[in-house]
Amino acid sequence: MANRLIDNIDSRYFEAANALRGKSARRRIVAYVESYDDIYFWRTVLSRFENEKRYFEVMLPSKMNLTRGKKSVLMNFVGEHVGPDMIACVDADFDYLMQGATEQSRRVINSPYVFHTYVYAIENYQCYAPSLHDVCVAVTLNDHRIFDFEDYFRQFSEACFPLFVWSVWAYRTGHHGRFSLSDFNRVTDPGGFTVQNPGVSIANIRRKVGTKIRELQRQYPNNKEAYLKVKNDILALGVTPQTTYLYVQGHHLFDTVVSPILTKICNILRQERQNEIYHSQAHRTQKRNEMSCYENSQQDVKSMLKKNVGYQHCPLFLQLQDDIADFLGKPQSSEATE
Repeated sequence: MANRLIDNIDSRYFEAANALRGKSARRRIVAYVESYDDIYFWRTVLSRFENEKRYFEVMLPSKMNLTRGKKSVLMNFVGEHVGPDMIACVDADFDYLMQGATEQSRRVINSPYVFHTYVYAIENYQCYAPSLHDVCVAVTLNDHRIFDFEDYFRQFSEACFPLFVWSVWAYRTGHHGRFSLSDFNRVTDPGGFTVQNPGVSIANIRRKVGTKIRELQRQYPNNKEAYLKVKNDILALGVTPQTTYLYVQGHHLFDTVVSPILTKICNILRQERQNEIYHSQAHRTQKRNEMSCYENSQQDVKSMLKKNVGYQHCPLFLQLQDDIADFLGKPQSSEATE
């Protein structure tokens, strides 16, 4: 238990502990993460790489003072501390797209023992569009497809992309005081979304994005070349106009965009199922019991979204698993079966 109560332990501590266990014992690799929610996500990343030779223990960086967050992980465990038996696992945030423009970005992208999500945060994976219908089914127990999530978030991404380039430029060049993530989030909030006519919210975003871009162009009239460079840079890193939603601030996507949309869709699906029960030809008592059973079986939207693991076929998630495979000297994700 002592090793659980010591802060600022480095990888050599765990290397020595593993050596004391003997050659036949499983190698323990400690993975430090940012918060409680991250523990489950990184478990889904690392589980497939456990075998009779090694296992991972995912934990927060401090058992003593309960400090959490990315800075705690990076400041305490990057540099000489991390190594083959102790790794850091963090959200990419903007650090991946910054490509070393800040000290924190360099810590994230340059250390062989720091692994990041590629997408902005774990919430972006939880909101992976191809998996959202399954979340609706988990919430409502109704498998009727009444909404095309992939098409909507493709359109949402395309509407946001031109302004997203400006956002990355602002953070790369230190202009985020003039155009912050909060500013970007306000512009791209799809307020007024309706299931019946989702295009209205997309049109509203496009209008607001256009207004903000014209404002930024007036403020920075000679910025065209720098803008195009950032655009080409992030395209090369894997950001596309169709997948921008995966790189915007995770909590904004989860709380302001996806959760309200899912709630409206799930309300319709619940009502649909309740109407089926109500209009069935069963006895009144049987209907009442069936309705009670159905209502007791429903789940909360945000809870199910947090438990969503349908992102595991996302190319970016597979890229993250490839990084772990390279670290362990294993085959790539398509070949790893252990």
